[in-house]
Amino acid sequence: MNDAYFFLGLFAFVFVVWFATGGPTRPLSFAGPVLTTNISSKGVSYSGGTGFFPTAPGVSYTVPQGTRGTTGQNLNQISQQVTQVGNQVDTLSQKVAQTVAFGTPSPYRGTVFMNHYVSDAGAADPAKEYVTIRVAANAPGPVDISGWRLQSDATGAGATIPFGTEVPRSGLINAVQPIELSPGDMAIISSGRSPIGASFRENKCIGYFAQYQSFYPPLPLICPTPYDELKQFYGPNYIRDDACITYAQSLNRCTLVATPPVNMTSACTTFLTNYLNYNGCVDAHQQDTNFMGNTWRVYLGRNVSMWRSQHEVVRLLDANGKTVDLFPY
Repeated sequence: MNDAYFFLGLFAFVFVVWFATGGPTRPLSFAGPVLTTNISSKGVSYSGGTGFFPTAPGVSYTVPQGTRGTTGQNLNQISQQVTQVGNQVDTLSQKVAQTVAFGTPSPYRGTVFMNHYVSDAGAADPAKEYVTIRVAANAPGPVDISGWRLQSDATGAGATIPFGTEVPRSGLINAVQPIELSPGDMAIISSGRSPIGASFRENKCIGYFAQYQSFYPPLPLICPTPYDELKQFYGPNYIRDDACITYAQSLNRCTLVATPPVNMTSACTTFLTNYLNYNGCVDAHQQDTNFMGNTWRVYLGRNVSMWRSQHEVVRLLDANGKTVDLFPY
């Protein structure tokens, strides 16, 4: 019994001392069991948490204090850090690619630019794959791009920009000339072959070619309306030809009339066959002040695509092999 009283007294004494020194208000009273780890595997370390998450070799993460025991929060923080590191690596790789691959700058650098994007890169149909270049609006004069070269730094594939036909004619072998871009002009450079057999400059009538052939991107359909053509070229008596007026008003822009309806008058048939087609439109409007467009369609004539769908570096070289512009993707 004396022993029991002894232990009860000792317990009471310890309780009094504990209560006097802070007792239940001490932080230690709220702390649960803590497991501190510093696990390393293949150069990866993780400290201060309750588990191990494999990451890229050589990368170390330290979970902030206060998040221990909350595995989901730890994983979310690590994921955010990985994303930040990945973004930094992407930015750095682009800077490195531009620094290493640019080469000797061309005198045209800063005057001629590429849109830093390849449309349908790696397409099965090379006609759908194209890049766009532009001459600055404040350039001192026209720039002859024939003989320049587009080059892939990733694969070594490349092609030379050919001559073109400024005003092509349908059904004829067209003469070619250097492709000159005036300030503010642009060129859409396709990897494939031209649907009309040549590179060309867009004009007021060029949309007639789109009726039976495919162009990428589509040609602008800006031809004069059939009814406006009727009023201008039919003759003074067009207003009496009600059937011809009705038919002309039913047609869309850039619609080639190969076979006029049989119920048309001879004057209407002559008008339809002479003016509502590409060559007739060119003959009628070539002297218009707004006839020429500011865009060339250039074709490299390849049977397969030139650009990879990813991990590519596109360079534009002038006639002397100096770099005009470059972009990676």
